[in-house]
Amino acid sequence: MIISLSMTAVFLLCGFASIRFLLPGHRPLNRIWLGMALGLLEEMWLPALFSFLYSFTVTSHLAALGAAGILTAACFFLRDKRPLRKWDKKESELLWQMGCVVLPLAVLSGYLQYSHVMREDLSGNWNVGQSTYGDLPMHLSFITHIVGKKFPVEYPFYPGTRLSYPFLADSLSSTFYLFGTSLQASVTVPGTLMMTLCYMGVMILSREMTCGKKTVVLATALFFLNGGLGFLYDYDLAGGFGYSGKTKIAERTEAILSGYYKTPTNQPTPNNLRWSNVICDLMIPQRTLLGGWCMVFPCFYLLTTAFRLRRGDGENSDPDTYMASMYRDDRWRELILLGIWSGSLPLIHTHSFLALVLASLGLASYDFIHGDPEKEWNRGIIVFRYALYALIAAALSLPQLLKFTFAQVFQEESRSFLRFQFNWVNNPGGHGMIDLYLWFYIKNIGLPFIALLLALFDKDPKQRRIFSAAIPIILAGELICFQPNEYDNNKLLYLAWLLCCMIVANWIKKLWRKLKGVRWRGALAFMTAIVLFLSAGLTIWRECLSDYRAFSKDSVEAGNFVKNNTKEDAVFLTGTQHLNPVLSIGGRTVVCGPDLWLYWHGFNTEERKAEISDFYSDPLQYSSVIDKYGVDYIYVSSYERADYPVNTEILEEFYPVVFRNSEATIYKVPEG
Repeated sequence: MIISLSMTAVFLLCGFASIRFLLPGHRPLNRIWLGMALGLLEEMWLPALFSFLYSFTVTSHLAALGAAGILTAACFFLRDKRPLRKWDKKESELLWQMGCVVLPLAVLSGYLQYSHVMREDLSGNWNVGQSTYGDLPMHLSFITHIVGKKFPVEYPFYPGTRLSYPFLADSLSSTFYLFGTSLQASVTVPGTLMMTLCYMGVMILSREMTCGKKTVVLATALFFLNGGLGFLYDYDLAGGFGYSGKTKIAERTEAILSGYYKTPTNQPTPNNLRWSNVICDLMIPQRTLLGGWCMVFPCFYLLTTAFRLRRGDGENSDPDTYMASMYRDDRWRELILLGIWSGSLPLIHTHSFLALVLASLGLASYDFIHGDPEKEWNRGIIVFRYALYALIAAALSLPQLLKFTFAQVFQEESRSFLRFQFNWVNNPGGHGMIDLYLWFYIKNIGLPFIALLLALFDKDPKQRRIFSAAIPIILAGELICFQPNEYDNNKLLYLAWLLCCMIVANWIKKLWRKLKGVRWRGALAFMTAIVLFLSAGLTIWRECLSDYRAFSKDSVEAGNFVKNNTKEDAVFLTGTQHLNPVLSIGGRTVVCGPDLWLYWHGFNTEERKAEISDFYSDPLQYSSVIDKYGVDYIYVSSYERADYPVNTEILEEFYPVVFRNSEATIYKVPEG
């Protein structure tokens, strides 16, 4: 753990120093956040780059540290020599706000990471939470599989196919794992750090895009504590007492806190509640999305500052912001850094990259049409600056897209990823809408969605400019399905909603001012807060209580045997269960993983599943399966015995047993 943390600290310091050299005109807290994010970006990318040469080993990481030092030195020689922006009253205000918002959310995130990532109980079982039960074992398989491998690697649960799924957020945990950190801590420590940087980033972005101290907190709360009106479904007609003697409200609450996906933010059936809380159902379980958000928020920030018009977008109403804009007279370093940062996104999170591209197109279009009211910019300069940013981003992103993303999307056996589908999951499969269009979003997003519609009628150039960045993302998410799982378009829609939260926060501030002097203004605010955040509060409460067993003590023992006693390139024949210790704990390759993951990655697994079933039923007749996939070991556990007619007599006779406990038996395939 000490080595891993020390290495991360070095990368963070390099990132902080680089930002200090390149962007001295930015506020101190902005520089701290950007520097930490840049350091984490280098820790994701640099070891991976050197792993194409040296494999993912200590050598590649030492080379990465050297490269980080060289990059920091380069930033020093290319530094902006103007003095640093100093700490002032506004920094103290934001620091206090972060203490009130970021700190509690970081503590919550640390607890959820701990409780949801293979928490070991007193009996030695590994437990997870509700939201991590399905996807976490997949991410663990990437984390454990990458160690020691030369890049590019193959899917650990579909050998013969390059791992095209964005994997750099998982390889960050692989770095921790490589240097002796436990598997659980390798996930929870960087996960908590990334979540904290996300909270900091949204608050800093809110300060740039909203006008006022309270709007910074409000915009952050609207995004992370999203919930909608789902609680109305849970508590409808909930008055009175049930047969148990409890109030029906208490019984409904108990059902939310103990049921499997019964929260007000996530009930696909029967209530069509799909606007999941971002902390519980996205940032905690979806490691790739978390890495993407941690890196795309700085890109949104740089997009805001590098292309901020010097007048006409709010500076006149905020003299301090205007002076900051004038201070940053040369914004080429911001623009180039934005291009590099953007170009790094595809292998971290492709959806975040796509959202950033769409937002940039929308903003560029708005700036080209409207320009600067003071004529300080002309359209030629606008086009040139956006074109330079696009060229840098394209030069870095295209190799990733061509070699990884597009290679999977257009592979022969993969189903088509792209198709037209209107209205996201409210129109499943394109077969007809479940709810009326507006009502679907009103009940899922709640009052903030109504506020957004009203805010768009305001003739406010700043708000319209922000919405110009959001609308291309919204249109793409509403009209095109980018992957087999239509629900995954929310990874685009949530980033559009982040921008919309800035608009909503500003509009609510204006409404609050108009209500000044109204006696019931405070009571109205209190009731509104309940409606805004009750669904999110119940969801987070439920997630804190959730506890499910993923791997029994004996399964963990089997996984550790695989990790410690088999070669890194060993191939196992197992069932297709998603809770597979060979994959997630042992870090080894299996012939075929679960459709829970592979189907949504576009793979047709029918042939491999049939071959696995044939072999378990008659190992002698179907021994060709062993040769076809280069199998070294055969794994038989309670899952295989439940799913296949396993012929243990033949296995015991022809394949030596190398491990056995009450849960699993591992057979060695004789050489030759």
